[in-house]
Amino acid sequence: MPAGGAAGHGFDEGLLKAMPGLLKSRQYDQFLLGAAIGAAAAYVLGDEELRGKLLKTGMKLYAGLLGGVEEFKEQMADLKAEVEAEQHGGA
Repeated sequence: MPAGGAAGHGFDEGLLKAMPGLLKSRQYDQFLLGAAIGAAAAYVLGDEELRGKLLKTGMKLYAGLLGGVEEFKEQMADLKAEVEAEQHGGA
């Protein structure tokens, strides 16, 4: 029985000595970031009103992005037509 107790004590002692090194490690920072992201996701998914607002905002952003892409395509088509008109008019 003393051998088991000594082994358990040695493990605890080693863990406590290693703790300051763990707290300063990059893995600990990544763990904290992951825990924070997970907590935020759980909060958002658990709140139906907030989830609805986020989805509406996301859809508005998506629609705005698509509108911007379409506008850009129209401008490129206009520029292409102008360049072709200049090339054919100059020849």
